[in-house]
Formats: sequence, C-alpha cells, structure tokens
Amino acid sequence: MLKPLGDRIVIKVIEDTEQTSGGIFIPESAKEKPQKGEVVAVGLGKMNDKGEREPMDVKVGDVILYAKYAGTDVKVQDTNYKILSIKDALAIVE
Repeated sequence: MLKPLGDRIVIKVIEDTEQTSGGIFIPESAKEKPQKGEVVAVGLGKMNDKGEREPMDVKVGDVILYAKYAGTDVKVQDTNYKILSIKDALAIVE
C-alpha cells in the first residue's frame, strides 16, 4: 500500500457512471476527468515554523472533491489512485 509523506493524501478515484439516468451511454471521449475520491491514506502533516506537525483536515474514509488537474496518478494492482497535496482537496462530501 502507499504511505503518503508530509501533507499529502492518497485517494481512490471514484469514476462516474457510464450511463445517464435516462439510459444513454456516455463514451470515454465525452467524459470529464473525475474529481471525487475516497481517502485511503493520510500523511502526518506539514511541519510548521515551530517544528510541530499541522493537523490534516481529512481522515481515511472521507470522500472528497479535489482540483481537476491536481495530483499524480498511480495504478496499484489494477486500482487507480491519486496522490495529492492537502491544499488540492476542495471539500469533504457528506
């Protein structure tokens, strides 16, 4: 498994469905990049000027929205993950 360093998180990308509610299939070329994912690992946090770790805003299991072109894509055992900085996490989906 991946263990992020510093203020980074690892998310499992949540792909949108390939079919609309009306039954129309969406081709790959028309799909938008996914911007939602489930947090699977969280780093320890960034060190501040006092030498203390800043707490992370997300925890494992949170579903988040992230910036469209943020992070680095990684594939581990046929599963797509994304490693991104906590600053690229925009919101927690509740």
